[in-house]
Amino acid sequence: MAKKYEGPAIGIDLGTTYSCVAVWQENINRAEIIHNDQGNGTTPSVVAFTDSLRLISNAAKNQAAANPTNTIFDAKRLIGRKYSDSIIQDDINLWPFKVVAGTDDNPMILVKYKGEEKRFVAEEISSMILSKMHDIAEKFLELPVKNAVITVPAYFNDSQRKATKDAGIIAGLNVMRIINEPTAAALAYGIQKGGNFVGKRNIFIFDLGGGTFDVSLLTLKDDKFEVKATAGDTHLGGEDFDNRMVNYFANELKRKNNLDISGNPKALRKLRTACERAKRTLSFDIETTIDVDAICQGIDFCSPVTRAKFEQINIDLFEKCMEIVGSCLRDANMVKSSVDDIVLIGGSSRIPKVHQLLQEFFKGKDLCMSINPDEAVAYGAAVQAALLIEGIENVPDFILQDITPLSLGISTKGDIMSVVIPRNTPIPAKMTEERCKTSVDNQFGVSINVYEGERIKASENNLLGLFSLLIPRAPRGLRIKVCFAIDADGILNVTAEEETTGNKKEITITNVNGRLSTEEIERMIQEAENFKVEDLKFQMRARAMNALDDYLYKMSKVMEDNNVSSMVTPADKTKINSAIMNGKSLIDNHGNQHKEACVFVDFLKELQGIFEAMLNKINKGSKIKLEQ
Repeated sequence: MAKKYEGPAIGIDLGTTYSCVAVWQENINRAEIIHNDQGNGTTPSVVAFTDSLRLISNAAKNQAAANPTNTIFDAKRLIGRKYSDSIIQDDINLWPFKVVAGTDDNPMILVKYKGEEKRFVAEEISSMILSKMHDIAEKFLELPVKNAVITVPAYFNDSQRKATKDAGIIAGLNVMRIINEPTAAALAYGIQKGGNFVGKRNIFIFDLGGGTFDVSLLTLKDDKFEVKATAGDTHLGGEDFDNRMVNYFANELKRKNNLDISGNPKALRKLRTACERAKRTLSFDIETTIDVDAICQGIDFCSPVTRAKFEQINIDLFEKCMEIVGSCLRDANMVKSSVDDIVLIGGSSRIPKVHQLLQEFFKGKDLCMSINPDEAVAYGAAVQAALLIEGIENVPDFILQDITPLSLGISTKGDIMSVVIPRNTPIPAKMTEERCKTSVDNQFGVSINVYEGERIKASENNLLGLFSLLIPRAPRGLRIKVCFAIDADGILNVTAEEETTGNKKEITITNVNGRLSTEEIERMIQEAENFKVEDLKFQMRARAMNALDDYLYKMSKVMEDNNVSSMVTPADKTKINSAIMNGKSLIDNHGNQHKEACVFVDFLKELQGIFEAMLNKINKGSKIKLEQ
């Protein structure tokens, strides 16, 4: 694999519910998961907006119940999709925040920030999470970091991959490569096992995360990972299990207390948090309690839930996972007994029912749980990032041979899907379709509609993009050569050429299929910078306010000292007390979030001058002073 980038590089697992960042450490010859300021290896993929600031990760999640309509999660489920998508329409009914249709049917998230309505596309929210992971990495490395490898679900389509790359660009990152999550996990597994494999080994990656589900079957031989088949569902994961529980207990609340919380975002957020906590508990315990104080109208809600009930509520989703496992094996033409290792990753892979169904499917074969399911993907991404950087030594030089998860083709006469690149084709790949012909005499142009999917009827697949090619007027049957090329990121490029004249045109992914324009990306990059400036201003203002508050407190304590008070003239005492009152009023003023840090800094300097002048006047030669 050619190394062509300079400087440090990080691997980011951009998750639906939690994200993770890692870096290859040359001094210890392994990738290291970078912990956030809370000391955790994973960071909540949550962004919130208030009247005064923007919050990301733990700070955003912690205030979600009090500010549900302006707290954004699940952005990954919106990325690269259309507002009219039936999946998005179903999700809108479950989210407390508002999503509306924007330009070209792009979903737009509505929030209130500093008293004004703001609209964001999913790429912007994802870029904020990526920026947070970027900041975590830079603080750890104490170096500027620009290069990154970002992971996506194996079953992400072309539009979703491009949207993820756009999010990285908006976050100020040079996205060196987009790689599939199961492939990254397999890389982590291979390295953490020390590469001590004899002969050929078939590794099955089962990746059940917060919002997506992927399975991949890879063969490892002679330091080469070759993906044989992949399958999945980009809308199946822990969030869906949470949703089932929320609906179940909302109905329970309605039945027991005659209380309908379906239209109450705060109550639903409280219940969701309790359900998520219960789901995690049930992975290691057989019973727990959903307990929410004052869920709505002052009513406390408390209801026991067993592991068996949780499994019953979600059994069809668990069984759907097993159907996808079977589909992947069939695509790879491999029998169950040929699988050597079954590797579990993703937080939801801890669910005991999942373990049971997997073991039953693979006839009792042991499951590999030796790698951290929350961190494996970021670990593998960091290894891939190190392989792309010049000068990094001792990185295990595994070769990754990934595949395209969906068939790619064009619409031909009769709305038939003519497949150019079949699903599970190794990438990068380049293939040409020679069967495209004009359908009528004297046709002067041909429309190339590019689709991905497995349906025979082209229009029932996912339209990636379309463009037109001018051709000379000729009898029907004029051949058009269409070439599909997929790069190492799994991103598609399509060209069409009429060979007699050499007329040629290349597809440009536009907003028609979910791609942001260059102008929009540049605008969002600028907005991201503005957010950073605002966040820094808020931090400086908060520090200045705290410094002023500390000084006021110390001033008050000194003035309460009888020895000092007895030596202060009435005029000075009035002046000091007035200054203390003005300082407290400045801090307590609700409009101070709009004041610059310098207002508080200048007031503090003024106070220090007044107070020190008084102390000098009454305290010449003595030890009385205000400690700085």
